[in-house]
Amino acid sequence: MQHDSTEAAIEHHLRDLIRVGPVGATLPSTRSLVTRFGASPLTVQRAVQNLARLGLIETRPGAGTFILPRPTLGRADFSWQTTTLGPSRNSLTAVGTAMALDKGPAISMHNAYPTEELLPGRLVRTALTRAARGHASVSLPSVDGLPDLRAWFANEIRAGGPARASGVTADDVVVVPGSQSALTSIFRALAQPGDAVVMESPTYWGAIAAARQAGLVIVPVARGSAVPSAAALDEAFESSGARLFYAQPHFANPTGALWSADESAAIVAVARARNAFIIEDDWAHDFGIEADARPLVSRDTDGHVVYLRSLSKSVSPALRVGAVVARGPALARIQVDRTVTDLYVSRALQAAALDVVTDPGWRTHLIRLRAALRDRRDNLAGHIVSQLGPDTLTFLPRGGLNLWVRFDDRVDVRALVARCLAAGVSMTPGSEWFPTEPPGSFARLNYSGPHPERFGEGISIVARELARL
Repeated sequence: MQHDSTEAAIEHHLRDLIRVGPVGATLPSTRSLVTRFGASPLTVQRAVQNLARLGLIETRPGAGTFILPRPTLGRADFSWQTTTLGPSRNSLTAVGTAMALDKGPAISMHNAYPTEELLPGRLVRTALTRAARGHASVSLPSVDGLPDLRAWFANEIRAGGPARASGVTADDVVVVPGSQSALTSIFRALAQPGDAVVMESPTYWGAIAAARQAGLVIVPVARGSAVPSAAALDEAFESSGARLFYAQPHFANPTGALWSADESAAIVAVARARNAFIIEDDWAHDFGIEADARPLVSRDTDGHVVYLRSLSKSVSPALRVGAVVARGPALARIQVDRTVTDLYVSRALQAAALDVVTDPGWRTHLIRLRAALRDRRDNLAGHIVSQLGPDTLTFLPRGGLNLWVRFDDRVDVRALVARCLAAGVSMTPGSEWFPTEPPGSFARLNYSGPHPERFGEGISIVARELARL
């Protein structure tokens, strides 16, 4: 502690000399500073190095330490880029709070990536070690992915489908580096800039950003209680000329809504009648609590459903591995875009992901995960109902990672989120999840983050700041 204060005193003294001294002047030697401050040579050296790193002084061995010219303000002229770049497809707010906030405060309910204790850490570490030691760490994979991993994704779809399956095989699967990158490829491959894409409202902010990045025009369709009505979807196709519908049928992000089998069949029938594609984002496949995900693609025989699934949330964010399933010319176009964009996905990451999901411990982990998510969901929901009122929680989802809440329509949710963040609690404002103006004051709270024992404290802070607003 004494060393730190002495170092600061030396640095302060040298700054005073630099402030009044001429450029090129010599500063006191290390020996004189040691004598003046009663410090060790190492302490003096650290103070001098701090100022040298800032570009204020220069040390010349054998000659001394000299004052450098005052640094000029860094004000480059970037104005030419405004005209050259033209309009932006996405604003600076396109990246949602869930990613932009990074780690967040102590009571973190903004990020939809499960905390480490909910992940199969032992399986992941073992798999990565095995992949690093083996052939996968130095070999080139095929552009569409490891055959065994593609077969695993195809088998997962067939296992979740009805008796009359769609016949999805490994040949219909392309391994991708996570779902976000794949979304951009799907939008680019299946539509042209200026085309329309229908989206549920609210929906995943990353899909909204990816569609706009691809130059598409988003046509919002209201969810209703859980799913857009078949009639509303048909009208959106008719009025816009869209041939793409992006959807999350299972435990949707942010609402947690789940389509029923009849609702799913009606939506697929509309797409079939309109010769349209459904982009099925099965992001929460492994996060069922009281229900399981039954992919739409398992009921589709003619290539109307383009299926997307990632392992980054359920296995590990360090394993950016996922899959796209498509049939016919759509598959070929998506594959070309993926190859042009990334060439291939790391073979080592693919091998590690396959190792994890084919280990007998994976199924055991999923059972424990389901129980842990149920406890966390019920814990957070209970505090919301008791402290914010039963009408605040829109409904209790049967899976996923999030709770969707609605406040009084007069509440400025962005202001509330900012106040809560300053008080140590994070959540995401609902406006980020709507491709158009939100019809109310919503927020998303995630229950898969760290410290679930502090959910009650966190909701108390939300209630306090809500009252102050």
